[in-house]
Order: sequence, then C-alpha cells, then structure tokens
Amino acid sequence: MKKVYILHENSEWTIHLTRELDKLNVPYEEWFLDRGAIDLSAEPPEGVFYNRMSASSHTRGHRYAPELTSAVLSWLERHQRKVFNGVNAIQLEVSKAAQYMALQTAGILTPKTVVASGKEELLHSAGIFEGKPFITKHNRAGKGLGVRLFQSQEGLEKYVSSSEFEDSVDGLTLLQEYIDAPDQRITRCEFLNGKFLYAVSVDSSEGFELCPADACSIGEGFCPAGEESLPKFSILDGFDESLIKKYEGFLQENGIAFAGIENIQAADGRIYTYDVNTNTNYNSEAENIKGIYAMKEMALILKNALLD
Repeated sequence: MKKVYILHENSEWTIHLTRELDKLNVPYEEWFLDRGAIDLSAEPPEGVFYNRMSASSHTRGHRYAPELTSAVLSWLERHQRKVFNGVNAIQLEVSKAAQYMALQTAGILTPKTVVASGKEELLHSAGIFEGKPFITKHNRAGKGLGVRLFQSQEGLEKYVSSSEFEDSVDGLTLLQEYIDAPDQRITRCEFLNGKFLYAVSVDSSEGFELCPADACSIGEGFCPAGEESLPKFSILDGFDESLIKKYEGFLQENGIAFAGIENIQAADGRIYTYDVNTNTNYNSEAENIKGIYAMKEMALILKNALLD
C-alpha cells in the first residue's frame, strides 16, 4: 500500500501533521532517522516522502541524522520517488553559508557575512565590519545556536577566549553585520508547495530562538529586540509582493516545497533575508486568530500527491 513517509528526528514536530493526516484518513509512516542502514541495491517503497530533518538535530543527540537523511533522499530520488524537500533542501538546511549563496544567486539581499573556521581566522575576519556592530552564528544551526551580538572586535576576542565560546558542530562560524530593525521585529514568510501562504511578524526581544513551535528565550547578549504591545507571533495582512515572488523563484530553483524564510527590515527600508528553514513549524495561536492552518493545508498537499 502506498503511504506518506515522514523523515525526521523529532516527534514533537510531527504530531501536528500526523493529526491532520489521521483526519483525512491518509496512510502514513514515520521514519525516525537518528540512525539506520540503507540497502542501496534495494528499491524504496512506493509512496510520497516528506523530509523534515532539522539542522539542530545534534542538540537532541542525533549528530549524524542529517547525513543519514541526505543518503536516504539520494536513494529515493535515484528511484524517482515523489520527494518533498529533497537533497537540495537538506543541503541548504544544514549550511547557512550555502543558503546565503543560493539567496544571492536568486537576487535576494542578505546581510554582509564572513564564514570562518578557527579562532584566529574568526578574530581576524571581524575587522571587515570596521567597528560597527556584528553578530556571530553557527553555520549548522537552528534554535538560534551561536547567535551573539558584539559592539566591537574586543568583545569578540573576550568571548572567543572564554569558556563560553561554543564552536559550530561543523566547525564553521559566521560573522554577520547586525541589522538594527526600528520596530525590533522580524518577519517569517511561510510557503507550502513552493507558494506563499502567509507572513508572520515575530517579536525577538527575548532572543533569537524564533522557532514558532516553541518560542524560547535564549537570554541577554543575544540578538535582536522586541515590542511588548504585540503578541510574539502575529500573522500580517500583507507583505512585499515583489520579495515574495523572488522567494517563490528561489524555492522552485532549489527544489524546496515547504519552507519558512526569515527577514528583517533595516532603518533605511531595505529588507535583508537571513535564514531559510526547510524544517518549518507554525504557531497555533497566530493561526487561530486568522483561521489559517498550515499543517491542514500541508496534509491535503501530501494526500493529493499520494493520489496522483
């Protein structure tokens, strides 16, 4: 029997989707890919495959889950199975450097960024910001990993030489210009099947761990700030249509069906895109207010793909 197969390593992020699949009587199976083996001479089962692997899997003890998932996706694509968020998607999920280059290729503005490996190289590269504020972040991240704001190169030196310094799991740290948003909120645009669904405004005053599924604070010294009069997550009535078209073109070019793309607007009005989440989650409170339910729509897309 053909099924929908969900590839992941965190059941907390799949329960909302499986609940909707149950409502539609869609047969499905979860592949928990924290470990496993693939017989490359065998054929995959028939069905539809949805990759929900996360770049932050190592924070849950699943260090090599993305690598295993990449191999599984290559196997599935070789046998021409229907895959949502395939090999290209996971390559961008686990590398912000790759994300920025792909976004730039699509004509989308990103913050000035340097990729460094090694503490000396990291400190040396900070000079490119010429005394202006900048942030660090992990190349393979998610959950705001490694995101810290620095006002000077001296501040970075103190951090790098301290016990607080934590290297990225892949050994690559990004230095990035700090974009100071006047309203101190960021925007996350959600896409289903490569098409825009809605944009959600996010209050980032308590830190940069902005996953809609669990709006957790990451403490002082992290980026950026927020507006107390508005809820943490609120769906916007409209967003920049020209940028949405660029986002849709970027997703199509990279074979990404489901994604959340985050951006921030600077004081001069320019919008900088800084993150692509191919393992996107949604905030139920914001959706309830607007009556828009992404997981319900996603379940319908998967059902229709299974019936094709």
